[in-house]
This record gives sequence, structure tokens and C-alpha cells, in this order.
Amino acid sequence: MGMHGATHIVWDWNGTLFHDNTAIIGATNAAFAELGIPSITLERYRELYCVPVPKFYERLIGRLPTDEEWEAMDAVFHRYYAEHRVGCGLTDGVPVLLAEWVSAGRSQSILSMYGHEELVPLVRGFGIEPHFLRVDGRTGPSGGSKAEHMVRHLRALTGVDPSRTVVIGDAADDAIAARHVGAKAVLYTGGSHSRASLEGVGVPVVDTLAEAVTLAEWLAA
Repeated sequence: MGMHGATHIVWDWNGTLFHDNTAIIGATNAAFAELGIPSITLERYRELYCVPVPKFYERLIGRLPTDEEWEAMDAVFHRYYAEHRVGCGLTDGVPVLLAEWVSAGRSQSILSMYGHEELVPLVRGFGIEPHFLRVDGRTGPSGGSKAEHMVRHLRALTGVDPSRTVVIGDAADDAIAARHVGAKAVLYTGGSHSRASLEGVGVPVVDTLAEAVTLAEWLAA
């Protein structure tokens, strides 16, 4: 892996490789109940969700939370998410897609805004870690953009050309992070954003990860 000139994919984790929509909405509503915020449907979540995450809460409650409120909200969400994620698995077809990409002589990695210490054992537990050059989760505070994390991620990859790199994720922020480093992006409708919210970003939008992989090879050619 990491061959010079070959297309490289940077995968997002939550909502992309890891199909955790039920955990996200379950944890969100459990946290909302504890914080006195009305519950929402998954469809409403996908319409409103955005990064930085405090802006998402502003859309819900009509104002930006204070720093103290945001820290409390974030801590409560992650506590419930750890409980709810246990019942979630990989998105359909992911093991085959990952294996075929590597077998074709191409490379891939994961960059997630999920905490690094939680992410790595989760990926390892699904038996897919050997398919990746790197698995990087978020370090530092949560809720921000992936762009600067993407800079560090690509710098750490030997033989990977940003211009031959495609970011595959489920959020507008994935496309923003790709643009920040000179990479391409494909956005997947199966995660945190509705198709309508993704289509305004200006990059290809697909309904399956198989389509995303096919497009990735074409975009980076």
C-alpha cells in the first residue's frame, strides 16, 4: 500500500464505514432528555446537523450554547453514545470493498472525528484494521472541523499524493476538509446528512459506498 501515483481513499468512520445512525439518534435523544431539550427524529437530525456542532444546537434551541453548556452536552452525548453503539455494525458491503481496494494495489486510511482512543479498538474489533495505512481519530476538543486534522493525517502518510486522494464521508465537513488539502471528495447519503443538505456542497453525492469507490477511482485518475 501507499504506492506512488495510486489513488488513495481517506474514509470517514461514523455514518460512513460504521453504520451508527441508530446510536447517534438514540444518544442524542437520551442526552436531550437529560438536558431538557425535546427529542427529534432521525430525519430532522439529518436536516439540521452541521459542524461545528454547537451550531447544530443553535438550530435546535434557538441560540448558541455557552462553553459550559456545550461541554456538558458533549459529555452527556458521548456517555450515551458509548452505550448505544454496541448494537451497530459496519455498513453493508464494507469488508469486501476494503479488501478489493487493497487487492487492486491502492491504499486507504481512516480519519474520524471520533476520539482516537475509542476509535482504534473499535476498528480493530471488526478485523479491518490491516486494510488501512493509518487509523486516526480526533485528538483534542470535540465539535470542530476535520480540516486541520486532515492536514496532519495526510502529512503522516508516506507516498500519498493529495491530488490523487479522495475523501469519502457522510458530512459536508468531509468535503470541506478535502478541499482544504487539495483532495477530492464523494459524499454518502447514508449517514448524518440528508441528500438535500449534501447536494449543495458541490461534490458528487451517492447512495452507496460501492458507488463512492467507483467514483473515487474516476475522480483521481
